[in-house]
Amino acid sequence: MEQNTEKAANKPLIFRNERKFVVTGKSVTAVEFFIKSHAAMFLQPFPPRYVNNIYFDSQEFHNYSDNVIGSANRMKFRIRWYGEQFGQIEKPVLEIKIKKGLAGSKMHYPLAPFILEPGFSQKEIKVLFEQSDLPHEIKEILKYQKPTLLNQYHRRYFLSADRNFRLTLDHKLRYTKISKYQNSFLHRVANDRDVIIELKYDIIFDVEANKISASFPFRLSKNSKYVNGIDELDAY
Repeated sequence: MEQNTEKAANKPLIFRNERKFVVTGKSVTAVEFFIKSHAAMFLQPFPPRYVNNIYFDSQEFHNYSDNVIGSANRMKFRIRWYGEQFGQIEKPVLEIKIKKGLAGSKMHYPLAPFILEPGFSQKEIKVLFEQSDLPHEIKEILKYQKPTLLNQYHRRYFLSADRNFRLTLDHKLRYTKISKYQNSFLHRVANDRDVIIELKYDIIFDVEANKISASFPFRLSKNSKYVNGIDELDAY
């Protein structure tokens, strides 16, 4: 599966490292203060926005299980868009996140617009994939994937002065149950406890990343919004 997917992208994948920090008990303002005060001189390259995702998994939740046990090589499928969560979705993108050890990469495929509203089901998703310009290999893989989680969070973006390190700050986490059949989107859970920081960089900057991480008053954490959402909703 992995080889076919990489081939379908028709270009070499660029793998980057990612370090995560889960901060509990501090406001997003306080966390942002630490980021802006960092010696790496993080600045905001563009305004914050809401991020929305529909995650997919196999019937047996293989992606969830692989993440929980920490499998070295794994893949994650999701539809991502920005702004309002419901209504007319104008610019959705299919993202395939590939993980190899500590490094990760993504492939992106633009999708046709669709409407997310009560009654939405896998039937609409099937039509969406059929109407979109996706490689045959990807469409075949997606036949064995089902929607398992809808989530949203507010994301702020930062870039180091040397432009070698990207950092995101996520909060206002919202998880909603979604299934193959007609959805009401009433089973929702909010997490306002945590602020999640993700530091992303090319592998060659791993030593410098150690210094940046050590300067934060936060502890490195293993974190997956997908796993968190499935657990919060007891959807596994």
